[in-house]
Amino acid sequence: MAFMEKPPAGKVLLDDTVPLTAAIEASQSLQSHTEYIIRVQRGISVENSWQIVRRYSDFDLLNNSLQIAGLSLPLPPKKLIGNMDREFIAERQKGLQNYLNVITTNHILSNCELVKKFLDPNNYSASYTEIALQQVSMFFRSEPKWEVVEPLKDIGWRIRKKYFLMKIKNQPKERLVLSWADLGPDKYLSDKDFQCLIKLLPSCLHPFIYRVTFATANESSALLIRMFNEKGTLKDLIYKAKPKDPFLRKYCNPKKIQGLELQQIKTYGRQILEVLKFLHDKGFPYGHLHASNVMLEGDTCRLLDLENSLLGLPSFYRSYFSQFRKINTLESVDVHCFGHLLYEMTYGRPPDSVPVDSFPPAPSMAVVAVLESTLSCEACKNGMPTVSRLLQMPLFSDVLLTTSEKPQFKIPTKLKEALRIAKECIEKRLIEEQKQIHQHRRLTRAQSHHGSEEERKKRKILARKKSKRSAVENSEEHSAKYSNSNNSGSGASSPLTSPSSPTPPSTAAALGLGKDVKEGKDVRVTPTSSTCASATSSPLASCEHRGAHTASAPGCEWREPRGLTQLHPEFPKRNFEESRNL
Repeated sequence: MAFMEKPPAGKVLLDDTVPLTAAIEASQSLQSHTEYIIRVQRGISVENSWQIVRRYSDFDLLNNSLQIAGLSLPLPPKKLIGNMDREFIAERQKGLQNYLNVITTNHILSNCELVKKFLDPNNYSASYTEIALQQVSMFFRSEPKWEVVEPLKDIGWRIRKKYFLMKIKNQPKERLVLSWADLGPDKYLSDKDFQCLIKLLPSCLHPFIYRVTFATANESSALLIRMFNEKGTLKDLIYKAKPKDPFLRKYCNPKKIQGLELQQIKTYGRQILEVLKFLHDKGFPYGHLHASNVMLEGDTCRLLDLENSLLGLPSFYRSYFSQFRKINTLESVDVHCFGHLLYEMTYGRPPDSVPVDSFPPAPSMAVVAVLESTLSCEACKNGMPTVSRLLQMPLFSDVLLTTSEKPQFKIPTKLKEALRIAKECIEKRLIEEQKQIHQHRRLTRAQSHHGSEEERKKRKILARKKSKRSAVENSEEHSAKYSNSNNSGSGASSPLTSPSSPTPPSTAAALGLGKDVKEGKDVRVTPTSSTCASATSSPLASCEHRGAHTASAPGCEWREPRGLTQLHPEFPKRNFEESRNL
């Protein structure tokens, strides 16, 4: 199936691993109680948000249900008298917001069905246990040899995956576990290929894979049966938990935090890496490694839930590796998840945050070297090593594995091609999600920087400088315009003179130059601008006006303005006074 092709019927498009955030926007007081209006958002898209209304009693009911986790959650206390006061309501709203922040940032609590139903009732209103029972009952009609002993309520973290304790009628003492799950958002196999691959899982034989006893599927779900292991998983060993207990009780708040011994870390790590390499070489996508998916039989680790990638279910650690664009293949996802698993085996608890800046003291520096290559800032930024590279590191290279069972898992060529295409589609969806998260992070960082106090001060200083510079430029431009207007006025009253162009008689007479003109003397009149301004209506001005708009004749040239006393050496003072009066 091609990427972005219309999903088949029965496929659940909602990714349950996308984190929900909640913010109390307002409160409204009614006659006897107060309601809080909460804005819930899925992921980074503001468009993918909705409002819910909750009372304090709803918070209290949720908190009582979460007590199974053994955590001390910061729910504000009850108050019977004075609980409608404005100041009390405002203070309680702050406390409820803090409570929401705690449960939505806890990786296990945020993925549990109780919190999902509280924050998103429209998408999580169904009873998945009843749906699973209906599907299992239909299966038993065609397979009457199986019988349900009891439901194993909430032993896993997935909302849409349920477990039942089974037995075979003719072997009543043996116990098996039946798991039923919906199709997830990453299911890209055709129905035919999907059902063929599900039925192929019981034929997979490997010393480090937990064997499937029976497997079947329909157009909307799959059902698998395995032997029940009383000792439980690797996570049960680390947390000293009972396999049948609910997931929240087993792993949310362990009573004793203690990692495994160094030899156990080396042996279990080597076994898990060997089976990952086997699956990668077969072209079988996995991507679901965590401590609860590793079954323990003596000193042997066996991988569980190979069907998850065929069903298209999202990974337990998806909200972690979707933050890093270099972890964009299922092989690199497996390596990153192995880092989480190794951290739990070493320290007895999951990391507080990823990437990990510094690691606590470990039994060996070789352990820290592997952790740094999978969980450090540099590794998350630059990319994960390969499984083969991890096997060559000192922590695992000297571990000897003695197994007599030969691996066997034959996948037809046609199904291998279908797996390859489905794997590419899963990776494309992951890359697209990582791209959106990266763009959102950059936008948020830019907005935060733009709104910081230091940045606001810088913008004010730049605005002042720009305003001053603009004022200076406007002043200079105004001065230049004023100067140009003055120059253009004086230039219009400055005539062109030529030795060959005689002065008009009227003008010569007015200036007392008639004699000189008659005698043929060269008289050049170049009055000053002030004189021209006061004599625009005189015959002289008319002459100058004509001279200013006449094309330059040969021999004509501009002269610098000179005073009237400089026009002629013999220019009498009386004529000067008369000219000025004119």
